[in-house]
Amino acid sequence: MPASPLLFSTRDLLIGVATAALQIEGGDRNNNWYDWASLPGTIADGSTPLRATDHWQRWREDTALMADLGLQTYRMSVEWSRIEPRPGEVDQAALAHYREELSAIREAGIVPLVTLHHFSHPSWFQGLGAFTSPASPELFLRLTEVVVGTLGDLVTDWVTINEPNVYAVQAHLYSQAPPARHSWPAVRSTLRHMAIAHCRAYHRIHELQPEARVGFAHHARVFAPLHPGNPFHRASSALGRALFQDLLADAMLGGRFSRLLGRQPAEVTPGPHYDYLGLNYYSRSAVRGLADGTFPGVPVNDLGWEIYPDGLVEVARDLYRRYPGPIWVTENGTADAADGFRARFVHDHLRAIAGSGLPFERYYHWCFVDNWEWAQGERPRFGLVALDYAMQQRTVRDSGRFLSQVIAEGGVTRASHDEFVAAQTYPLGP
Repeated sequence: MPASPLLFSTRDLLIGVATAALQIEGGDRNNNWYDWASLPGTIADGSTPLRATDHWQRWREDTALMADLGLQTYRMSVEWSRIEPRPGEVDQAALAHYREELSAIREAGIVPLVTLHHFSHPSWFQGLGAFTSPASPELFLRLTEVVVGTLGDLVTDWVTINEPNVYAVQAHLYSQAPPARHSWPAVRSTLRHMAIAHCRAYHRIHELQPEARVGFAHHARVFAPLHPGNPFHRASSALGRALFQDLLADAMLGGRFSRLLGRQPAEVTPGPHYDYLGLNYYSRSAVRGLADGTFPGVPVNDLGWEIYPDGLVEVARDLYRRYPGPIWVTENGTADAADGFRARFVHDHLRAIAGSGLPFERYYHWCFVDNWEWAQGERPRFGLVALDYAMQQRTVRDSGRFLSQVIAEGGVTRASHDEFVAAQTYPLGP
């Protein structure tokens, strides 16, 4: 029987999944998120990350499942609070655990991409003010040296920091993350110190490992005026994009600090501080002021976020124009508990990539197994693999089977489209 024809190719992409240690590992009480989640009213469903997916114990099962699905690459993070539970004290057992896991990942033929900071850190670091503290870049550099020095023979691809812009505004503006204290100066100092930390870590990693590929995971979204004919909406869109993502990109990719982030740091020389462009993309904002909104009647996911696949290429093209380089989609996924539109979501974003003409090299789906989704707790379901939290049972969803087939066939065939995508439709918002 002849092979089904390709509708589009993904052969130029390494395809895998992305996770974060705090959201999957479970069992750690020594971090800022466990401390905050233990306070009443902070998490939507009252859960904490103590259970998560129990990956700290079940990583062998998860690695085998990734291999079974044919995943080519895996983005994971290491948990700072496990590695340095007290200031200056390195837990060698935790590092040995990560070595064992990374060795198994490589033996399975999967390329690891390791994140050094993904929203969580030790309670002691939070007590110092976390990234509001002028000492934070030096403390982060110390962590970087320990991790790269210990794991560098197993890992050559690194993400220094995940979504600094999201981290800063959720923690210090919108009260959606610890310490949940509204402070514009804290947003500014956090962004500044995270950018300095990235730039310094970029150079230190290359000193330790000249062949390394280093970047950061930049959360970018499309900012579009709710009413394009309204000049205030247009101006708000441009301002929102500049404040939320462009100024940070200039500092972390180009080493150039806007006055809004303070004077140019003496320890950062303007110039490239990236080997790839890491992009986390989820949605588009309908702008009519400083608050996010959604266009009426557009496709939305379970959390009410607009599904706008073309936006991935829009933000990538804008960033690539200013900072040319290979593009790695370090996160892209959707909340879909019924798995009723996730295969279409993956299909539509991969199709946009394939037709873009841009140098996309990697695509990491968020996420692998349903995990603990920060302030939303255990309710949102982003996984290609469904999780029964009580039993810790994993079940591959149809969307997971679809992505596995895309990898195996080097693209989307007519047969896989008809089996997994054709019948799916997006829910529409109000």
